[in-house]
Amino acid sequence: MLVEEIMNTTPIHIKAEASIENAMNLIHQHKIRHLPVTDEKDRIIGIVSDRDIRDAAPSIFHAGEQKEDLQNPVSRIMTSPVITANRLDFVEEAAVVLYENDISALPVAEDNDKLAGIVTETKILHNLVRLTGAHQPSSRIEIKVSNVPGELAFISSIFQEEQINITSVLVYPGNNSESKYLTFRVQTMDPRRVIQKIEAAGYKTKWPRLPGGNE
Repeated sequence: MLVEEIMNTTPIHIKAEASIENAMNLIHQHKIRHLPVTDEKDRIIGIVSDRDIRDAAPSIFHAGEQKEDLQNPVSRIMTSPVITANRLDFVEEAAVVLYENDISALPVAEDNDKLAGIVTETKILHNLVRLTGAHQPSSRIEIKVSNVPGELAFISSIFQEEQINITSVLVYPGNNSESKYLTFRVQTMDPRRVIQKIEAAGYKTKWPRLPGGNE
């Protein structure tokens, strides 16, 4: 799945010379958390978050004071330069960028840094849930296997024999380089029979564990 498939293609944005008060009103009006800041050619030059605006606004205990601070330009509080995404990036790559930089939104840039859209951590999370199939009625089966070629294919063949559809597969490393875990999301609400067959083939099921199953 690509960023262009999930991004907001009509993001609310603001000019650098606009006031902080204007930015605050836009965020409240549209119920958003991030405002890309653009120049006269709609090129991305910064980004403002709701947190930036809260930090710049007068304290609720001094609401009548320092109102002039809200008339300062957005350029005073925006983050620049901006980390951006490309519309042809994979969603998981965008998720890594958010994670590694501890940010929660990526403006999407095209030719000459022109604003093409925005993708947020919430949107990415929703779509990662869709990709894993966790939102559908299903069962999760986690199996420890040797870190050698062919294990995924063999386990998959067991599901095929049982005529069970696989919704998604995740792979993550084990405690050492010799093992890994395969996490299947499968379309059955009673996985006991297929788990018994997997364990009979010599594999260890981490989840769910059947009484008397492999430890």
